[in-house]
Amino acid sequence: MLTNKGKYGLKAMLYLASLEPGETAMGAEIATANNIPKKFLDTILLELRNAGMLRSKKGPGGGYALARTPKDIRIGHIIRTLDGPLAPINCASKSAYVPCEDCEDLETCAVRITMSRVRDAMSDVLDRMTLDEMVTHSRVANADLLYYI
Repeated sequence: MLTNKGKYGLKAMLYLASLEPGETAMGAEIATANNIPKKFLDTILLELRNAGMLRSKKGPGGGYALARTPKDIRIGHIIRTLDGPLAPINCASKSAYVPCEDCEDLETCAVRITMSRVRDAMSDVLDRMTLDEMVTHSRVANADLLYYI
């Protein structure tokens, strides 16, 4: 399940992706625009910067900006950076595998097999989708909404 941390991180990244090239945004601006607690957002932005997805600049004209183009940032990378592995349970994780204490046979455990398939499906979607695609989907949805108003 996507945590608030992951959701807020995605919203912040979408906000930054919508800026004009070379433009930056302050943390307070991003927080206000997306209804995110500022202190929590500061932690999220730091993690995204440390992961190489954001750059920051202090002082006048400073703020946050994407470190790479939206086409080069995968949604799966954002979520894993903030929320950790995608697997719904530890025994289905590729990167953070922990066996269940109650599992008698790892190879035939129907729960692990099913949750591994869920992990693979989520990974397939999130690792193929770029931030640019999310921005595009958002713009199309907003245009459709305005058409009906």
